[in-house]
Amino acid sequence: MKFFKLAGLSLVVGVAALGMDLTDDNLIAGAVAQDPPAAEEAPGITLDQVLAAVRRERTQVSAENQARESEFLARRNQQQTLLTRVRNQVAAAEAESTRLEGVMEANQASIDVLDQELASKQGEFQELFGAARSAAADLNAQVERSLISVQFPGRGEDLRQLAQTKQLPSEEQLRYLWEIMIQQIAEQGKSATFDARIVRANGQAADATVTRVGPFVAFSNGRYLTYKSESGTLQFLAKQPAKDITDAARRVANASGDGFVRAAIDPALGTLLDLQVDSPSIRERVDQGRFIGKVIIVAAAFGMLLGIYKWVTLTMIAGAVRGQMRRKKASKSNPLGRVMLAYENTQSNDVETVALKLDDAILKEIPKLESGLNLVKVLAAVSPLLGLLGTVIGMINTFQAITLFGTGDPQIMAGGISEALVTTVLGLIAAIPLLLLHAFAAGASKRVTQILEEQSAGIIAEHAEGGR
Repeated sequence: MKFFKLAGLSLVVGVAALGMDLTDDNLIAGAVAQDPPAAEEAPGITLDQVLAAVRRERTQVSAENQARESEFLARRNQQQTLLTRVRNQVAAAEAESTRLEGVMEANQASIDVLDQELASKQGEFQELFGAARSAAADLNAQVERSLISVQFPGRGEDLRQLAQTKQLPSEEQLRYLWEIMIQQIAEQGKSATFDARIVRANGQAADATVTRVGPFVAFSNGRYLTYKSESGTLQFLAKQPAKDITDAARRVANASGDGFVRAAIDPALGTLLDLQVDSPSIRERVDQGRFIGKVIIVAAAFGMLLGIYKWVTLTMIAGAVRGQMRRKKASKSNPLGRVMLAYENTQSNDVETVALKLDDAILKEIPKLESGLNLVKVLAAVSPLLGLLGTVIGMINTFQAITLFGTGDPQIMAGGISEALVTTVLGLIAAIPLLLLHAFAAGASKRVTQILEEQSAGIIAEHAEGGR
Protein backbone atom coordinates (compact mmCIF):
# COMPACT_ATOMS: atom_id res chain seq x y z
CA MET A 1 0.00 0.00 0.00
CA LYS A 2 1.13 3.55 -0.73
CA PHE A 3 -0.13 6.95 0.62
CA PHE A 4 -1.03 9.79 -1.80
CA LYS A 5 -1.61 13.44 -0.78
CA LEU A 6 -3.68 15.40 -3.24
CA ALA A 7 -5.07 18.94 -2.61
CA GLY A 8 -4.61 18.63 1.12
CA LEU A 9 -6.47 15.29 1.47
CA SER A 10 -4.73 12.06 2.39
CA LEU A 11 -6.02 9.22 0.33
CA VAL A 12 -5.27 5.59 0.92
CA VAL A 13 -5.51 3.87 -2.34
CA GLY A 14 -4.48 0.43 -3.31
CA VAL A 15 -2.17 0.10 -6.20
CA ALA A 16 -4.23 -2.57 -7.81
CA ALA A 17 -7.49 -0.55 -7.30
CA LEU A 18 -6.12 2.52 -9.08
CA GLY A 19 -4.72 0.38 -11.82
CA MET A 20 -1.52 2.34 -11.84
CA ASP A 21 2.05 1.12 -11.84
CA LEU A 22 4.13 3.00 -9.31
CA THR A 23 7.19 2.42 -11.38
CA ASP A 24 5.60 4.24 -14.27
CA ASP A 25 6.85 7.82 -14.85
CA ASN A 26 3.38 8.98 -15.99
CA LEU A 27 2.13 10.12 -12.59
CA ILE A 28 -0.73 12.60 -12.10
CA ALA A 29 0.54 16.23 -12.02
CA GLY A 30 0.66 17.63 -8.52
CA ALA A 31 0.60 14.20 -6.89
CA VAL A 32 3.52 13.41 -4.65
CA ALA A 33 4.17 9.82 -3.60
CA GLN A 34 5.98 9.22 -0.39
CA ASP A 35 6.12 6.74 2.39
CA PRO A 36 4.32 8.03 5.45
CA PRO A 37 6.25 8.17 8.63
CA ALA A 38 5.81 5.25 10.80
CA ALA A 39 4.73 7.43 13.73
CA GLU A 40 1.91 9.21 11.82
CA GLU A 41 -1.10 7.11 10.89
CA ALA A 42 -3.81 9.31 9.18
CA PRO A 43 -7.42 8.14 9.21
CA GLY A 44 -8.61 6.95 5.83
CA ILE A 45 -11.09 9.13 3.84
CA THR A 46 -12.85 7.67 0.89
CA LEU A 47 -13.90 9.40 -2.34
CA ASP A 48 -17.54 8.98 -1.41
CA GLN A 49 -16.98 10.97 1.72
CA VAL A 50 -15.24 13.69 -0.27
CA LEU A 51 -18.11 13.75 -2.76
CA ALA A 52 -20.64 14.00 0.03
CA ALA A 53 -18.71 16.86 1.62
CA VAL A 54 -18.57 18.72 -1.68
CA ARG A 55 -22.31 18.29 -2.19
CA ARG A 56 -23.06 19.53 1.31
CA GLU A 57 -20.87 22.59 0.78
CA ARG A 58 -22.52 23.30 -2.59
CA THR A 59 -25.96 23.04 -1.03
CA GLN A 60 -24.95 25.39 1.80
CA VAL A 61 -23.42 27.95 -0.60
CA SER A 62 -26.52 27.80 -2.81
CA ALA A 63 -28.74 28.43 0.20
CA GLU A 64 -26.63 31.39 1.26
CA ASN A 65 -26.73 32.86 -2.25
CA GLN A 66 -30.50 32.48 -2.39
CA ALA A 67 -30.77 34.23 0.99
CA ARG A 68 -28.58 37.10 -0.19
CA GLU A 69 -30.57 37.42 -3.41
CA SER A 70 -33.81 37.52 -1.47
CA GLU A 71 -32.42 40.16 0.88
CA PHE A 72 -31.19 42.28 -2.06
CA LEU A 73 -34.59 42.08 -3.75
CA ALA A 74 -36.30 43.05 -0.50
CA ARG A 75 -33.96 46.02 -0.02
CA ARG A 76 -34.46 47.05 -3.66
CA ASN A 77 -38.17 47.15 -3.14
CA GLN A 78 -37.67 49.09 0.09
CA GLN A 79 -35.36 51.64 -1.63
CA GLN A 80 -37.91 52.10 -4.37
CA THR A 81 -40.55 52.77 -1.73
CA LEU A 82 -38.28 55.32 -0.02
CA LEU A 83 -37.51 57.00 -3.36
CA THR A 84 -41.17 57.28 -4.14
CA ARG A 85 -41.83 58.74 -0.70
CA VAL A 86 -39.05 61.35 -1.10
CA ARG A 87 -40.31 62.33 -4.53
CA ASN A 88 -43.75 62.82 -3.09
CA GLN A 89 -42.26 65.00 -0.32
CA VAL A 90 -40.35 67.10 -2.87
CA ALA A 91 -43.48 67.57 -4.95
CA ALA A 92 -45.38 68.59 -1.83
CA ALA A 93 -42.65 71.05 -0.84
CA GLU A 94 -42.64 72.58 -4.31
CA ALA A 95 -46.39 72.94 -4.17
CA GLU A 96 -46.11 74.57 -0.73
CA SER A 97 -43.38 76.90 -2.03
CA THR A 98 -45.56 77.91 -4.92
CA ARG A 99 -48.43 78.53 -2.54
CA LEU A 100 -46.24 80.59 -0.19
CA GLU A 101 -44.90 82.65 -3.10
CA GLY A 102 -48.44 83.45 -4.05
CA VAL A 103 -49.25 84.37 -0.45
CA MET A 104 -46.12 86.54 -0.27
CA GLU A 105 -47.04 88.33 -3.50
CA ALA A 106 -50.53 88.87 -2.18
CA ASN A 107 -49.16 90.17 1.13
CA GLN A 108 -46.73 92.47 -0.69
CA ALA A 109 -49.58 93.82 -2.77
CA SER A 110 -51.55 94.39 0.43
CA ILE A 111 -48.55 96.12 2.00
CA ASP A 112 -48.18 98.39 -1.01
CA VAL A 113 -51.84 99.28 -0.82
CA LEU A 114 -51.56 99.95 2.92
CA ASP A 115 -48.42 102.05 2.38
CA GLN A 116 -50.23 104.15 -0.19
CA GLU A 117 -53.17 104.49 2.15
CA LEU A 118 -50.83 105.43 5.03
CA ALA A 119 -49.01 107.97 2.87
CA SER A 120 -52.28 109.52 1.78
CA LYS A 121 -53.54 109.71 5.37
CA GLN A 122 -50.24 111.05 6.71
CA GLY A 123 -50.27 113.93 4.29
CA GLU A 124 -48.00 116.69 5.52
CA PHE A 125 -46.88 114.53 8.43
CA GLN A 126 -44.94 112.42 5.95
CA GLU A 127 -42.69 115.37 5.17
CA LEU A 128 -42.30 116.00 8.90
CA PHE A 129 -41.33 112.37 9.36
CA GLY A 130 -38.61 112.59 6.69
CA ALA A 131 -37.30 115.90 8.02
CA ALA A 132 -37.19 114.56 11.59
CA ARG A 133 -35.31 111.43 10.58
CA SER A 134 -32.83 113.40 8.48
CA ALA A 135 -32.26 115.95 11.26
CA ALA A 136 -31.82 113.19 13.82
CA ALA A 137 -29.26 111.40 11.63
CA ASP A 138 -27.25 114.59 11.00
CA LEU A 139 -27.34 115.63 14.64
CA ASN A 140 -26.36 112.14 15.78
CA ALA A 141 -23.31 112.18 13.50
CA GLN A 142 -22.30 115.57 14.91
CA VAL A 143 -22.92 114.52 18.51
CA GLU A 144 -20.87 111.33 18.20
CA ARG A 145 -17.79 113.27 17.01
CA SER A 146 -18.18 116.21 19.41
CA LEU A 147 -16.15 116.82 22.57
CA ILE A 148 -19.39 117.93 24.22
CA SER A 149 -20.51 114.30 24.35
CA VAL A 150 -17.77 113.61 26.89
CA GLN A 151 -19.50 115.95 29.32
CA PHE A 152 -22.99 114.77 28.31
CA PRO A 153 -22.70 111.06 27.40
CA GLY A 154 -25.55 108.87 26.10
CA ARG A 155 -27.22 111.47 23.91
CA GLY A 156 -26.78 109.58 20.66
CA GLU A 157 -28.85 106.47 21.46
CA ASP A 158 -32.26 108.16 21.29
CA LEU A 159 -31.19 110.11 18.21
CA ARG A 160 -30.09 106.89 16.53
CA GLN A 161 -33.46 105.26 17.26
CA LEU A 162 -35.31 108.26 15.88
CA ALA A 163 -33.17 108.23 12.72
CA GLN A 164 -33.88 104.53 12.12
CA THR A 165 -37.54 104.34 13.08
CA LYS A 166 -40.20 103.35 10.55
CA GLN A 167 -43.04 105.06 12.37
CA LEU A 168 -44.09 108.64 12.79
CA PRO A 169 -42.07 110.34 15.53
CA SER A 170 -43.88 111.00 18.75
CA GLU A 171 -44.17 114.40 20.37
CA GLU A 172 -41.66 113.33 23.02
CA GLN A 173 -39.11 112.33 20.38
CA LEU A 174 -39.51 115.62 18.54
CA ARG A 175 -39.05 117.55 21.78
CA TYR A 176 -35.94 115.53 22.59
CA LEU A 177 -34.51 116.25 19.14
CA TRP A 178 -35.14 119.96 19.65
CA GLU A 179 -33.60 119.96 23.15
CA ILE A 180 -30.43 118.17 22.03
CA MET A 181 -30.06 120.56 19.10
CA ILE A 182 -30.42 123.62 21.36
CA GLN A 183 -28.02 122.09 23.90
CA GLN A 184 -25.42 121.43 21.22
CA ILE A 185 -25.67 125.01 19.95
CA ALA A 186 -25.46 126.48 23.46
CA GLU A 187 -22.49 124.34 24.58
CA GLN A 188 -20.49 125.25 21.48
CA GLY A 189 -20.11 128.77 22.84
CA LYS A 190 -19.14 127.78 26.37
CA SER A 191 -16.01 126.78 28.25
CA ALA A 192 -16.60 124.16 30.91
CA THR A 193 -14.60 122.24 33.49
CA PHE A 194 -15.76 118.77 34.52
CA ASP A 195 -14.47 115.38 35.66
CA ALA A 196 -14.01 112.63 33.08
CA ARG A 197 -12.17 109.40 32.45
CA ILE A 198 -8.89 109.77 30.54
CA VAL A 199 -6.96 106.93 28.95
CA ARG A 200 -3.25 107.41 29.64
CA ALA A 201 -0.33 106.34 27.45
CA ASN A 202 0.00 103.00 29.30
CA GLY A 203 -3.61 102.12 28.44
CA GLN A 204 -4.99 102.62 31.94
CA ALA A 205 -7.97 104.91 32.55
CA ALA A 206 -8.07 107.43 35.38
CA ASP A 207 -10.35 110.23 36.51
CA ALA A 208 -9.10 113.75 35.86
CA THR A 209 -10.36 117.31 35.65
CA VAL A 210 -10.92 118.31 32.04
CA THR A 211 -11.39 121.81 30.62
CA ARG A 212 -13.31 122.09 27.38
CA VAL A 213 -13.43 125.13 25.09
CA GLY A 214 -16.59 124.65 23.04
CA PRO A 215 -16.32 121.67 20.69
CA PHE A 216 -12.81 122.72 19.65
CA VAL A 217 -10.25 121.56 22.22
CA ALA A 218 -10.04 119.87 25.61
CA PHE A 219 -7.06 119.72 27.94
CA SER A 220 -6.14 118.54 31.39
CA ASN A 221 -3.29 119.98 33.45
CA GLY A 222 -2.09 121.97 30.44
CA ARG A 223 -1.90 118.90 28.17
CA TYR A 224 -4.16 118.64 25.17
CA LEU A 225 -6.55 115.73 24.71
CA THR A 226 -8.01 114.04 21.67
CA TYR A 227 -11.49 112.52 21.54
CA LYS A 228 -11.90 108.96 20.20
CA SER A 229 -15.49 108.81 19.03
CA GLU A 230 -15.45 105.06 18.37
CA SER A 231 -14.75 104.34 22.06
CA GLY A 232 -16.09 107.58 23.54
CA THR A 233 -12.90 108.24 25.53
CA LEU A 234 -10.34 111.02 25.88
CA GLN A 235 -6.64 110.41 25.35
CA PHE A 236 -3.57 112.57 25.72
CA LEU A 237 -1.94 113.61 22.49
CA ALA A 238 1.16 111.56 21.76
CA LYS A 239 2.98 114.81 20.98
CA GLN A 240 1.98 118.05 22.66
CA PRO A 241 2.02 121.42 20.82
CA ALA A 242 4.54 124.18 21.44
CA LYS A 243 5.09 125.56 24.93
CA ASP A 244 3.21 128.82 24.33
CA ILE A 245 0.10 126.85 23.35
CA THR A 246 0.26 124.55 26.39
CA ASP A 247 0.84 127.61 28.62
CA ALA A 248 -2.33 129.14 27.16
CA ALA A 249 -4.19 125.95 28.06
CA ARG A 250 -3.00 126.23 31.67
CA ARG A 251 -4.12 129.85 31.82
CA VAL A 252 -7.60 128.89 30.64
CA ALA A 253 -7.83 126.04 33.17
CA ASN A 254 -6.73 128.33 36.03
CA ALA A 255 -8.83 131.32 34.96
CA SER A 256 -11.44 132.65 37.37
CA GLY A 257 -13.95 135.47 37.21
CA ASP A 258 -15.61 137.05 34.20
CA GLY A 259 -12.46 138.24 32.42
CA PHE A 260 -11.06 137.08 29.11
CA VAL A 261 -8.13 134.71 28.69
CA ARG A 262 -6.32 133.99 25.46
CA ALA A 263 -6.58 130.37 24.35
CA ALA A 264 -5.52 128.29 21.36
CA ILE A 265 -8.32 126.32 19.70
CA ASP A 266 -8.54 123.89 16.82
CA PRO A 267 -11.20 125.16 14.38
CA ALA A 268 -10.98 121.83 12.53
CA LEU A 269 -12.30 120.02 15.65
CA GLY A 270 -9.17 117.95 16.27
CA THR A 271 -7.76 117.64 12.77
CA LEU A 272 -5.03 120.24 13.31
CA LEU A 273 -4.00 118.63 16.59
CA ASP A 274 -3.67 115.26 14.88
CA LEU A 275 -1.51 116.90 12.22
CA GLN A 276 0.58 118.40 15.02
CA VAL A 277 1.27 114.88 16.26
CA ASP A 278 2.25 113.67 12.79
CA SER A 279 4.45 116.66 11.95
CA PRO A 280 8.15 115.84 12.53
CA SER A 281 10.34 117.88 14.84
CA ILE A 282 13.59 119.60 13.84
CA ARG A 283 15.59 116.62 15.10
CA GLU A 284 13.42 114.26 13.05
CA ARG A 285 13.84 116.46 9.99
CA VAL A 286 17.60 116.38 10.40
CA ASP A 287 17.53 112.60 10.80
CA GLN A 288 15.68 112.35 7.49
CA GLY A 289 18.74 113.85 5.79
CA ARG A 290 20.82 110.87 6.98
CA PHE A 291 24.62 110.99 6.60
CA ILE A 292 24.78 113.76 3.97
CA GLY A 293 22.55 116.00 6.04
CA LYS A 294 24.76 115.58 9.10
CA VAL A 295 27.87 116.37 7.04
CA ILE A 296 26.22 119.57 5.80
CA ILE A 297 25.31 120.59 9.36
CA VAL A 298 28.88 120.00 10.59
CA ALA A 299 30.34 121.97 7.68
CA ALA A 300 27.87 124.79 8.19
CA ALA A 301 28.54 124.97 11.93
CA PHE A 302 32.31 125.04 11.44
CA GLY A 303 32.08 127.63 8.65
CA MET A 304 29.76 129.88 10.62
CA LEU A 305 31.96 129.76 13.70
CA LEU A 306 35.02 130.55 11.60
CA GLY A 307 33.21 133.30 9.70
CA ILE A 308 31.89 134.94 12.85
CA TYR A 309 35.34 134.73 14.46
CA LYS A 310 37.04 136.36 11.46
CA TRP A 311 34.36 139.03 11.16
CA VAL A 312 34.67 139.93 14.85
CA THR A 313 38.47 139.90 14.85
CA LEU A 314 38.71 141.96 11.64
CA THR A 315 36.22 144.46 13.04
CA MET A 316 38.36 144.79 16.17
CA ILE A 317 41.52 145.12 14.05
CA ALA A 318 39.85 147.85 11.97
CA GLY A 319 39.02 149.70 15.20
CA ALA A 320 42.59 149.34 16.42
CA VAL A 321 43.92 150.64 13.06
CA ARG A 322 41.64 153.68 13.22
CA GLY A 323 42.85 154.31 16.75
CA GLN A 324 46.45 154.07 15.58
CA MET A 325 45.71 156.68 12.94
CA ARG A 326 45.02 159.20 15.72
CA ARG A 327 48.29 158.47 17.54
CA LYS A 328 51.82 159.32 16.47
CA LYS A 329 53.47 156.57 18.52
CA ALA A 330 53.53 153.24 16.71
CA SER A 331 52.33 150.03 18.44
CA LYS A 332 52.99 146.42 17.56
CA SER A 333 49.44 145.38 18.53
CA ASN A 334 47.89 146.45 15.19
CA PRO A 335 48.91 146.20 11.50
CA LEU A 336 49.24 149.96 10.99
CA GLY A 337 51.54 150.28 14.00
CA ARG A 338 53.76 147.52 12.61
CA VAL A 339 53.90 149.30 9.24
CA MET A 340 54.84 152.53 11.01
CA LEU A 341 57.58 150.70 12.93
CA ALA A 342 58.91 149.35 9.63
CA TYR A 343 59.10 152.97 8.38
CA GLU A 344 60.91 154.10 11.52
CA ASN A 345 63.53 151.43 10.96
CA THR A 346 64.17 152.52 7.38
CA GLN A 347 63.34 156.26 7.29
CA SER A 348 67.03 157.17 6.72
CA ASN A 349 66.97 155.47 3.34
CA ASP A 350 65.85 156.90 0.04
CA VAL A 351 62.22 157.05 -1.10
CA GLU A 352 62.33 153.94 -3.24
CA THR A 353 63.80 151.87 -0.43
CA VAL A 354 61.21 153.18 2.02
CA ALA A 355 58.40 152.39 -0.46
CA LEU A 356 59.69 148.85 -0.88
CA LYS A 357 60.01 148.35 2.86
CA LEU A 358 56.46 149.59 3.46
CA ASP A 359 55.09 147.41 0.66
CA ASP A 360 56.86 144.45 2.21
CA ALA A 361 55.36 145.23 5.62
CA ILE A 362 51.86 145.50 4.10
CA LEU A 363 52.28 142.21 2.22
CA LYS A 364 53.17 140.54 5.50
CA GLU A 365 49.95 141.82 7.09
CA ILE A 366 47.57 140.83 4.27
CA PRO A 367 47.84 137.00 4.76
CA LYS A 368 47.07 137.45 8.45
CA LEU A 369 43.99 139.50 7.60
CA GLU A 370 42.69 137.11 4.92
CA SER A 371 43.50 133.82 6.64
CA GLY A 372 40.42 131.60 6.98
CA LEU A 373 38.27 133.61 4.56
CA ASN A 374 38.92 131.27 1.67
CA LEU A 375 37.84 128.29 3.81
CA VAL A 376 34.55 130.02 4.64
CA LYS A 377 34.03 130.68 0.94
CA VAL A 378 34.80 127.07 0.05
CA LEU A 379 32.34 125.77 2.65
CA ALA A 380 29.70 128.15 1.31
CA ALA A 381 30.22 126.72 -2.18
CA VAL A 382 30.45 123.07 -1.06
CA SER A 383 27.28 123.06 1.09
CA PRO A 384 24.77 123.31 -1.81
CA LEU A 385 26.82 120.74 -3.72
CA LEU A 386 26.48 118.37 -0.78
CA GLY A 387 22.76 119.12 -0.78
CA LEU A 388 22.62 118.23 -4.46
CA LEU A 389 24.48 115.00 -3.73
CA GLY A 390 21.94 114.12 -1.04
CA THR A 391 19.14 114.90 -3.48
CA VAL A 392 20.54 112.49 -6.05
CA ILE A 393 21.06 109.76 -3.43
CA GLY A 394 17.50 110.24 -2.14
CA MET A 395 16.02 109.95 -5.63
CA ILE A 396 18.08 106.81 -6.28
CA ASN A 397 16.66 105.28 -3.10
CA THR A 398 13.17 106.31 -4.16
CA PHE A 399 13.42 104.68 -7.58
CA GLN A 400 14.92 101.58 -6.01
CA ALA A 401 11.94 101.33 -3.65
CA ILE A 402 9.57 101.76 -6.61
CA THR A 403 11.38 98.99 -8.47
CA LEU A 404 11.11 96.59 -5.54
CA PHE A 405 7.67 97.38 -4.13
CA GLY A 406 5.86 99.39 -6.81
CA THR A 407 3.95 102.61 -6.26
CA GLY A 408 1.07 101.16 -4.25
CA ASP A 409 2.27 102.47 -0.87
CA PRO A 410 3.50 106.10 -0.86
CA GLN A 411 5.17 105.63 2.53
CA ILE A 412 7.75 103.33 0.93
CA MET A 413 8.90 106.23 -1.27
CA ALA A 414 8.66 108.83 1.50
CA GLY A 415 12.10 108.03 2.96
CA GLY A 416 14.02 108.70 -0.25
CA ILE A 417 12.00 111.80 -1.11
CA SER A 418 12.49 113.18 2.41
CA GLU A 419 16.24 112.61 2.19
CA ALA A 420 16.37 114.39 -1.19
CA LEU A 421 14.41 117.44 -0.05
CA VAL A 422 15.95 117.75 3.43
CA THR A 423 19.53 117.65 2.13
CA THR A 424 18.66 120.29 -0.47
CA VAL A 425 17.19 122.55 2.19
CA LEU A 426 20.13 122.00 4.54
CA GLY A 427 22.59 122.82 1.77
CA LEU A 428 20.84 126.10 0.99
CA ILE A 429 20.45 126.98 4.68
CA ALA A 430 24.18 126.42 5.17
CA ALA A 431 25.28 128.28 2.01
CA ILE A 432 23.29 131.50 2.54
CA PRO A 433 24.71 132.54 5.97
CA LEU A 434 28.20 131.38 5.01
CA LEU A 435 28.16 133.59 1.93
CA LEU A 436 26.96 136.54 4.02
CA LEU A 437 29.62 135.98 6.67
CA HIS A 438 32.31 135.69 4.01
CA ALA A 439 31.14 138.93 2.41
CA PHE A 440 31.17 140.81 5.73
CA ALA A 441 34.55 139.40 6.82
CA ALA A 442 36.12 139.97 3.40
CA GLY A 443 34.80 143.54 3.42
CA ALA A 444 36.34 144.17 6.84
CA SER A 445 39.66 142.72 5.60
CA LYS A 446 39.61 144.94 2.50
CA ARG A 447 38.89 148.02 4.57
CA VAL A 448 41.88 147.35 6.81
CA THR A 449 44.10 146.65 3.78
CA GLN A 450 42.90 149.85 2.15
CA ILE A 451 43.73 151.86 5.29
CA LEU A 452 47.21 150.35 5.39
CA GLU A 453 47.82 151.22 1.73
CA GLU A 454 46.53 154.77 2.22
CA GLN A 455 48.66 155.34 5.31
CA SER A 456 51.70 153.83 3.57
CA ALA A 457 51.24 156.14 0.58
CA GLY A 458 50.95 159.12 2.96
CA ILE A 459 54.11 158.10 4.83
CA ILE A 460 56.04 157.79 1.56
CA ALA A 461 54.80 161.19 0.41
CA GLU A 462 55.86 162.83 3.70
CA HIS A 463 59.24 161.13 3.48
CA ALA A 464 59.75 162.34 -0.05
CA GLU A 465 58.82 165.90 0.91
CA GLY A 466 61.15 165.80 3.90
CA GLY A 467 63.99 164.50 1.76
CA ARG A 468 63.78 167.48 -0.60
